[in-house]
Amino acid sequence: MSFVSLNLNSSILQALTASGYTAATPVQEKAVPEALAGHDLMCSAPTGTGKTAAFVLPALQRLLQPAKPGRGPRVLVLTPTRELAMQVTSAVEKYSKFMPRVRTGTVLGGMPYPKQRRLLEMPLDILVATPGRLIDFIDQGKVDFSRLEMLVLDEADRMLDMGFIKPVERICAATPAGRQTLLFSATLDGGIGTLGKRLMRNPKLIEVAAQKSRNENIEQRLHHVDDGSHKHRLLDHLLRDVDMTQAIVFTATKRGADRLSESLNEKGHASAALHGDLNQSQRNRTLARLRSGNVRVLVATDVAARGIDVASITHVINYDLPRVAEDYVHRIGRTGRAGATGIAISFAAPDEGHQLKQIERYTGHQIERHVVEGMEPKVKPRSGPPSGPQKRFGGNRNARPTSNSNSRWAANDRGGSRSASGKPFAGARPARDGGSGFGGNRPRGRS
Repeated sequence: MSFVSLNLNSSILQALTASGYTAATPVQEKAVPEALAGHDLMCSAPTGTGKTAAFVLPALQRLLQPAKPGRGPRVLVLTPTRELAMQVTSAVEKYSKFMPRVRTGTVLGGMPYPKQRRLLEMPLDILVATPGRLIDFIDQGKVDFSRLEMLVLDEADRMLDMGFIKPVERICAATPAGRQTLLFSATLDGGIGTLGKRLMRNPKLIEVAAQKSRNENIEQRLHHVDDGSHKHRLLDHLLRDVDMTQAIVFTATKRGADRLSESLNEKGHASAALHGDLNQSQRNRTLARLRSGNVRVLVATDVAARGIDVASITHVINYDLPRVAEDYVHRIGRTGRAGATGIAISFAAPDEGHQLKQIERYTGHQIERHVVEGMEPKVKPRSGPPSGPQKRFGGNRNARPTSNSNSRWAANDRGGSRSASGKPFAGARPARDGGSGFGGNRPRGRS
């Protein structure tokens, strides 16, 4: 479906054309008309399916209508992380390029309070915020929601998973009862459905293709590893592949990310760490270095990597398997962006068989086993042994798959769905090396 058929204003269509977009994605086809009609929406949409535009476009269309007098925002978008907040703000700027000035502000943790306080005192059209920092300003009486028309809950499942349900409910209670509410989530099951019923009025339900059917275009590989030392040697080998332009390496812990990044730099890999202990300016600098190519290997935790969209990332490496199966899909979706191609490589320690089984059950297929000659695992997995043949790599550093491999890199959607329960695997625990290959540190707190 073309964007023209969505009855969007000509200035918005002009911006879409200038951005190179001509056809709406399925979630945009379904969500935009309902949102323009004024309905509340509960939308299940995996990351990377175009859901940001699915709520930004109708929000901008609404701003073209006369507004109530006042300074407070007309549209509020809540996101779980700072990176997603910045991504939404960037989308607003892109799609409003040819509109009369749209005044947009972001309120998020890790940035100075005075600057954000001054922002809230200015007239605003769209406010993008993370729940914790916005609650701080609500408590200080610095937020005026008297003319709010639309509330968007972006990645609502992630907000609930991060413990933001009470702040979200408090923020919703502070907004006008007559507002339009749009909720976007990877799943509408469990707590999300309950939350939607409490916060919305007869919402329209929209569901987009199940995530597990959307990974055909990324080549996925699995390497069984004996221990942290084996894992570390294998990572160093894989990062020397001449076909690897840039990679994101996922670790289980913030400390593990720092230590692994430091070790990779010592081995000559241009690396940087990204996790929740970094303030916003540090995160911005790291992402800018990644986009400029000065960082070739980004070592990141799940929460910090949420919303990263860099087309030059050719590889994702799960140095530590995620503890929640759905996060695997989100992680591998960081490669294969914008029609590009990518490879996802996962390491599995002997005691991670249960996690591996959960991931393969969720995605609906077995990840193809690979080995590197000279680095074969010596310890048999404790559960979930491979049932198919293992592909072998040559012993040289730049080896590629053998000729019997016909799978190629290809673009996947962007990953990111969640389970109905949103709970970690039963009995799952970090790999024996504590998730970093450097010792026994276990995950602590949020990343």
